Amino acid sequence: MDAKTGPGVDAASGKRRNKGELLVQSMQELLWERGYAGATPAEVQRRAGAGQGSMYHFFRGKAELARAAELGMGEDLKREVEQRFAGQRSLLGRIEAYLAPDGVVTRGCRLGRLVQEEEVASTPELMAPIAETYGWIQERLEEVLAEGVEQGELRPDADVRALAVTILAIRQGAYTLARLADSDEPFRQSVKAVSQLLETARPER
Repeated sequence: MDAKTGPGVDAASGKRRNKGELLVQSMQELLWERGYAGATPAEVQRRAGAGQGSMYHFFRGKAELARAAELGMGEDLKREVEQRFAGQRSLLGRIEAYLAPDGVVTRGCRLGRLVQEEEVASTPELMAPIAETYGWIQERLEEVLAEGVEQGELRPDADVRALAVTILAIRQGAYTLARLADSDEPFRQSVKAVSQLLETARPER
């Protein structure tokens, strides 16, 4: 096996990950697959190729490891949002790119779905990274919409904060509907709906 592509090696940089990083990666995978309740320390350690009890050399417990995993997932999500915005110039193009489905929408939002778990919702240290990530996304949407106002794509009186919250809520809701339908069609419908919504906020010609 190639040492640059084998277990414990970062595919992007070719650098070998330490056990702590492998534990975080394993926790991220399990949070998406099984949720917080189903991500047991034993399974996290098994996937990371770490010995029994090794998690506690890096983290005080499961919650601290899950928090580290959430922080990493949040940074990944922010990069994805920026990449989607960067590929388009018009307001509508940027918003449509943000709402466009990827190949795994039927599995649900890997970070947002965690707030449905009671143990996560009742633990402030686990909720904080999720709240920070979605707060950042809302702010970026507001900035994109405000740029649309400046460029004459939206009316000067458009409520960019309300629009940003609505667009974010539509995307998160589309994950739930896509999972129910086992199809990305709800995402496609959401793009149409938001396009119509933004059309009502355009300046009169």
